[in-house]
Amino acid sequence: MARVLLNNVARRFSTATAVDNITFEIPDGEFWVLVGPSGCGKSTVLRMIAGLDFPTQGEIYIGPQCVNDVPARNRDVAMVFQNYALYPHMTVAENLAFGLKMRQIDRAQIQQRVGTVAESLDLKHLLNRKPKQLSGGQQQRVALGRAIARNPQVFLLDEPLSNLDAQLRDDTRAELKRLHQLFGVTTLYVTHDQTEAMTLADQIVVLSQGQIQQIGTPQAIYRRPCNRMVASFLGSPPMNLLRTTYDGDAFQLKDQHIPCPASLRPVLKSFLDHPLDLGIRPEHIQVSPNWSDGMIAITVDLVEPLGRDNLIRAYLASDTSQSLTLVTQGEFLPQPGDRLGVSFVLDQMIIFDATTGAALSHDDRSV
Repeated sequence: MARVLLNNVARRFSTATAVDNITFEIPDGEFWVLVGPSGCGKSTVLRMIAGLDFPTQGEIYIGPQCVNDVPARNRDVAMVFQNYALYPHMTVAENLAFGLKMRQIDRAQIQQRVGTVAESLDLKHLLNRKPKQLSGGQQQRVALGRAIARNPQVFLLDEPLSNLDAQLRDDTRAELKRLHQLFGVTTLYVTHDQTEAMTLADQIVVLSQGQIQQIGTPQAIYRRPCNRMVASFLGSPPMNLLRTTYDGDAFQLKDQHIPCPASLRPVLKSFLDHPLDLGIRPEHIQVSPNWSDGMIAITVDLVEPLGRDNLIRAYLASDTSQSLTLVTQGEFLPQPGDRLGVSFVLDQMIIFDATTGAALSHDDRSV
């Protein structure tokens, strides 16, 4: 096991910068997730740690050793790819053993490790099959098992669940979490799926355009995003963002308004009449079938029944260019065109500078 440290690491190409001066440290044994939109530099970071690519500047440490000049085969890391990368002519047992054979591990020890891994991943009944005889989920478990069998210092996983169907992805995600609890290997997991990030991570690193936007626990990033990009990326459905201005007493939405909590007024006193984005999570919007004074009037545009809940997409009655997504309980099923009243949980609102995107109410709310 080992810590992983990236110190002021950048990766530049002739026409673009993939990673721009990032620094973070993964403590020994923790599970970190690197998340962000496509093209933000996630896989480049992983490839540099693995030794498949090299930084233009900065240092990468695995344990106490700077590995910038260490070949990939000597870094003692195991990488699991999106496409499994199994050897089609080998059986499951041979695939699991391959990395150990390359390291010239004793035959008895190889058999013992393969047996242990096959047991933990429910692969014992598949050991004599070849990859083409396996389902996608079984192939992914074999790829994970091959990495685990090596007993590396660090696991690197590059979107390993993206080829699986929804149910299998959920099952395999739970299996990954269980395996990390069992083996405790330092892990960096790359994904663009915020659900995977929220459910798996000890800490999340949010990347955008090659730069770190925020590092924190899933709960902290979800409840206290540091900027508009993080707020809109983490969460399903995402945070609502409404363009507004503050008049010293309330947030104005054309001819409707939302009271400003007393706790936010000191922060906003220098932003009078400045364009702002008001952020509110769907679960912090209270819905009434009848509009009344003090509520925000909305018009339902689209209803998506989800079973237990309903996802409602609507727009403000006073400003049809501004939309809201909210959640109602299963028994309350409005129809497109219905006019509803909503109110916000005021102490859950987050205000962003519309110009810079920075959160102005990035407080110390407990998580």
